[in-house]
Amino acid sequence: MSGRFLRRADASTVVRKLCAKAVLERKLVTEKDRILIAASGGKDSSVMAWALAGLRPAIGQNYELAAVHISSDFCACCKKAILSKRMEEWGIPFTDLFVPVIGRLKEGKKMNCYWCSTQRRTELLKYAMEHGFNKIALGHHLDDILETFFMNMTGKGELSTMPIILKYRKYPVSLIRPLAYLEERQIVDCAAEQNILRAACTCPYGINSGRRDIRKRIAGLTGNSGTVKRRMFRALSSGQANLLEER
Repeated sequence: MSGRFLRRADASTVVRKLCAKAVLERKLVTEKDRILIAASGGKDSSVMAWALAGLRPAIGQNYELAAVHISSDFCACCKKAILSKRMEEWGIPFTDLFVPVIGRLKEGKKMNCYWCSTQRRTELLKYAMEHGFNKIALGHHLDDILETFFMNMTGKGELSTMPIILKYRKYPVSLIRPLAYLEERQIVDCAAEQNILRAACTCPYGINSGRRDIRKRIAGLTGNSGTVKRRMFRALSSGQANLLEER
């Protein structure tokens, strides 16, 4: 029996254990939290929803979950019917919210990932506050965090990345990233094991993202070693250089 098969057979357990570890170590969830899942329709947010739905006994906290999917005027690839059904199976109320991302562009401006992200984040915050949610769960994982660090360092000259928990000063809402301890390949294996991949979609603009180039550079630097990536991850959260906690 191959090592690859063994990893896949245990993928769901790995995801739940590392998700629980992140939640407990970083205090991402507390009793009576009302958590809004940003359900993009992709594998990451779907696996996150699946994990959070089953973690209550493991972390000893009682919390409420709901999911919102933001539809846009440029991407209709998401299999929303399947996504909605999956959320229902996991006991998570699901809402589809339309946002005219391209329609809000100012004259002369072109569509890009930053603009889309800003519009979606604004609507998520607005929806969360209007419906009494105190936390928004995003599906970013360990590879996303490392890639963002290198993108900010090489593109902006900044030492910064995605914090695992971010408490807004102006709003009564926090952002949490429960998949922060998980590599993307672990999430892919879990999604395949749980038959989540068939409901996943991809963004047509993401293909041109500079993130792809950084991903290749990190792969060359680490040899795609999970051990090396986790050492880099620990370096981001060590001592005064801690970039994974809110500043």
